[in-house]
Amino acid sequence: MRIIKNEDLKQRFIAEWSYDRQFSFDIAQVAQLYLFPAKSIIVQAPDRPRDLLYLVKGKTKLYDTLANGKVALIDFFTPPCFIGEMELLDPKSPSFTVQAIEDCWCLALPMAEYQQKLLQDTTFLRSVCQYLGRKNSRNIRTSSQNQAFTLSQRLAGFILLTANDEMYEEKHTQVAQYLGVSYRHLLYVLADFVKLGYLEKVGHHYRVVQPDSLARLAREVDWKTGSTEK
Repeated sequence: MRIIKNEDLKQRFIAEWSYDRQFSFDIAQVAQLYLFPAKSIIVQAPDRPRDLLYLVKGKTKLYDTLANGKVALIDFFTPPCFIGEMELLDPKSPSFTVQAIEDCWCLALPMAEYQQKLLQDTTFLRSVCQYLGRKNSRNIRTSSQNQAFTLSQRLAGFILLTANDEMYEEKHTQVAQYLGVSYRHLLYVLADFVKLGYLEKVGHHYRVVQPDSLARLAREVDWKTGSTEK
């Protein structure tokens, strides 16, 4: 993680996502701008986040390490969205690992310094409640999509969401679990995408060759991630 000392860029992100409107106090002067490089860890469970982050550029994934050592994908996030809001609201809530899929830019507030101020800020609390409500609705919609759409449609959208610089590198076991399908079924559809020319196998990963074809296939599936955008 790097702190970016570029006031113009920070103010541009604040204005682009109306970040300052989610607080009743002057946030523009106290927030910092962080850059997390692609594949870096933003939050490492079981450690708790030190900052309340607001993702303004990039893509992240949320996952949990289970008791048997397996890693389970839980969710994906795109701008604009909070990271660490549950830990801020409930100090006893479990912490999950958040990793940058691509370079991620976040506005940040140190929790130790601003927790009490934020918990007494009705404007901020209303924003977080609206965000959590939209995230819950999206999770319900995602569950219904797993039953309503084919694996080819859902996997096409998933690949476009998680690819970085045209490379798709997610682990098959985790993806199969996330999409609710068998490992064999997932490999069959990936092989079909290669045969159709949508993907190119590169070692253990895949290069996205025809993003437009994948986009057409995924068009009916709503792949909005955990953003707060209305």
